[in-house]
Amino acid sequence: MNFEEAKKLYAKHGINVDEVLESLSKVKISLHCWQGDDVRGFLNRDQELTGGISVTGNYPGAARTAEELRQDLDKALSMIPGTHKVNLHAIYADTEEKVTWDKLEPKHYTPWVKWAKEKGLGLDFNPTCFSHDLSADGFTLSHADPEIRKFWVEHCKASRKIGAYFGQELGQPCVTNVWIPDGFKDIPVDRLAPRVRLKESLDEIFAEELNPAHNLDAVESKVFGLGSEAYVVGSHEFYMGYAVQKEKLLCLDAGHFHPTEVISNKLSSVSMFTPGILLHVSRPIRWDSDHVVIMDDELMDIARELERHNLYSTTHIGLDFFDASINRIAAWVIGARNTIKAILRAKLEPVELLKKVELEKDYTTRLALVEEFKSYPFGAIWDHYCEKMGVPVREEWLEQVKTYEKDVLLKR
Repeated sequence: MNFEEAKKLYAKHGINVDEVLESLSKVKISLHCWQGDDVRGFLNRDQELTGGISVTGNYPGAARTAEELRQDLDKALSMIPGTHKVNLHAIYADTEEKVTWDKLEPKHYTPWVKWAKEKGLGLDFNPTCFSHDLSADGFTLSHADPEIRKFWVEHCKASRKIGAYFGQELGQPCVTNVWIPDGFKDIPVDRLAPRVRLKESLDEIFAEELNPAHNLDAVESKVFGLGSEAYVVGSHEFYMGYAVQKEKLLCLDAGHFHPTEVISNKLSSVSMFTPGILLHVSRPIRWDSDHVVIMDDELMDIARELERHNLYSTTHIGLDFFDASINRIAAWVIGARNTIKAILRAKLEPVELLKKVELEKDYTTRLALVEEFKSYPFGAIWDHYCEKMGVPVREEWLEQVKTYEKDVLLKR
């Protein structure tokens, strides 16, 4: 009854709720596997986290094997409406073989592909340019030592081929995203040379043409990190220029900019000059602190920009946070459900009417409608959508997580 009454209210403004829900069901969110085990991976679990990455907390039940991680992802996905993707880092290879990172092959990820096929999921991928002996001094693709640089170039080449394998096997493109931690703690004398080396490395990595139906390349910037507070080689300006020139996806991470910057304000501009965008939806508290996504103003503004400019066909939405102070499965569920819920709210706004009154310079009506729609009964629509998609309604999912924690996580 609540759903039917809500539909009537939205219909007054020309919004067909059934069509909205149909379009929402086609939006894919890429769940980041590293939330499930605190970015440890399986290739070198004893290696200390480096690259400015820090995970705080010791909540019980972190996945210790690929099988446990897939089990946890299954549980999380059962509480998230829609059919989505999972994002892997290279260190999550599922293999008994001892392999160096520059020699990784698709065969080292076949259990992941088999699982994804069974579940109807897509897979995304990332080379892992951190937490390795050859990244210990804070440099990888821009390293001054050509041998170390070559190792990371070969690792990224291998990662692209793995991504293409994912895309071919699963029938949907894999987004392979390159992020490196390279930078200086204090002010460098030469800002240019590392960037020249980085460009040369990227040119070599991307030299081989891969079928875009299977693999899409993305590059990701950062403003600073722990250990690179003064200078990051792969800055926003560097990667935006590179993405435009080389026609790559540009990754915009919500936590990778100055505290007063927001990525929502960048989407319309970036969409004009790049073939597409990769979003890392996160929640910075101070720097890139990667907190669980909540439905705050920035998340809503990101969703509105996607909807108002119809950017879904060229934008790939992924989550990126890691919190070991709370139940890790709950973190996935909260973040993903909030992201989908924000997109729903954006789809339930009268976009064409708002554009019309703006063009007519009726800014009073524009402001009034934007504000009034914030209290429209989107919750009734969301509840119906969850029920329709066969996932728990409202906070019912939390009881399932608590039961799983008792029966599975606490026994690890």
